[in-house]
Amino acid sequence: MSSSFRSAFGRFGCPAARSWHTFRHNMTVKPNRVCMISSASVTSSARTSIAVNHKLHRDINNISQTQRFFRTSQSVLSESQVINVPGFADSISEGDVKIDRQVGDVVQEDEVVCEIETDKTSVPVPAPFAGVIEEILVEDGDTVQPGQALFKLKPADGSADTSPKPAAAAPTPTPAAPVKSAPPPPAAAPTPSAPVSGSIPTTMPPVTPLPSGPMSMTPASEIRPIAVPEGRFSEAAEPIDARTETRVKMSRMRQRIAQRLKDAQNVCAMLTTFNEIDMTNIMEMRNMYKDEFFKKYGQKLGFMSAFVKASAFALQAQPVVNAVIDGNEVVYRDYIDISVAVSTPKGLVVPVLRDVGPMNFADVELGIAALGEKARTNDLAVEDMDGGTFTISNGGVFGSLIGTPIINPPQSAILGMHSIVKRPVAIGNNVEIRPMMYVALTYDHRLIDGREAVTFLRKVKSAVEDPRVILVNI
Repeated sequence: MSSSFRSAFGRFGCPAARSWHTFRHNMTVKPNRVCMISSASVTSSARTSIAVNHKLHRDINNISQTQRFFRTSQSVLSESQVINVPGFADSISEGDVKIDRQVGDVVQEDEVVCEIETDKTSVPVPAPFAGVIEEILVEDGDTVQPGQALFKLKPADGSADTSPKPAAAAPTPTPAAPVKSAPPPPAAAPTPSAPVSGSIPTTMPPVTPLPSGPMSMTPASEIRPIAVPEGRFSEAAEPIDARTETRVKMSRMRQRIAQRLKDAQNVCAMLTTFNEIDMTNIMEMRNMYKDEFFKKYGQKLGFMSAFVKASAFALQAQPVVNAVIDGNEVVYRDYIDISVAVSTPKGLVVPVLRDVGPMNFADVELGIAALGEKARTNDLAVEDMDGGTFTISNGGVFGSLIGTPIINPPQSAILGMHSIVKRPVAIGNNVEIRPMMYVALTYDHRLIDGREAVTFLRKVKSAVEDPRVILVNI
């Protein structure tokens, strides 16, 4: 870089910001390096500024040819990148990490490397690009926070194939030089008692001869056990009936579930009322329309849609069951969001089916199927489980005959469904065998009285036994 270039930018900043008189007074320009412009209208100061600008552009071009300020894209792409913990929902501040891969493993783009288990859900951490895990920066089971470094991922070479390669074939051994040896002896002819493998035997096997000595006449009661010599068995061997224990850390989701259930018992004044429902009509309706329903919607027609719609119908008739206590006030909700309890391998989750009031049976079935698929694939977000004004738990899928569900706080009631069992019931003056289901309603007695609870449950019973009552609104 020339002295004039350093002087122009070091002492005066940008020449365009200075007056031409000051710039011409401090800058020395050699005549042989000035680009002259022959024009009568151009002043001396203008000619000087044009010459300086011409020299500055030439010096900048010289620098750009001898020095590089940016690295190539190949060097950038070959560097390892640190993958951090993704952001959580506002109500979640930390989680426990579960590492699924090891250092040196080759991962593809969007392949899950580890999971962050929070109080409500598990957050998968996929690989943003294909590469090799170079280093894992946390231990399995550590508590991590958003933005914390998890592992280093080195991008895979574009020319290298990251797909698993088949095992190499064993090399063919090179035949050795022939060695002269004596001719082998002739093989012996097979005996009749030892047939050749694969042939059908033609003779009977030899019979074991009977013992020729006299048999022992000692009674069995006089026989004494023989002592085993010391050291015959290893002392370190565990006894067959050993009683062992295994301690496993409780997952964050299980801890949260346990805490919420215990809080519900400590806060709510829970009381449970029971009733039974005759499932004959709803089962006949299901058998009549299940094929057409599946053909139109691609989803099977189940019993949950009937109970969800019956619950929404009863909640509109008894709004106090849909209300909640907030301090010294009671909050009545004019919307119905029903939480459906779903059992997963990691614990019980309650995704919310929102705005159930205007839904029909098909909307309910499709909504429940979508939430169930998210739960099975571990794709439930925190937003899918927030809120909810009422909960339905179906223990009948596991064969439960009757039970008392626990309220899902801060809600005020929960409906428990159970298995369908054929029982003799009185129909008029006759005894008939009908498919019956016990239902249970657990409610917070601080807010809901027995009259409202029993009336609510009877409303659910009538709507399930005869769905036409929902149409005529009686």
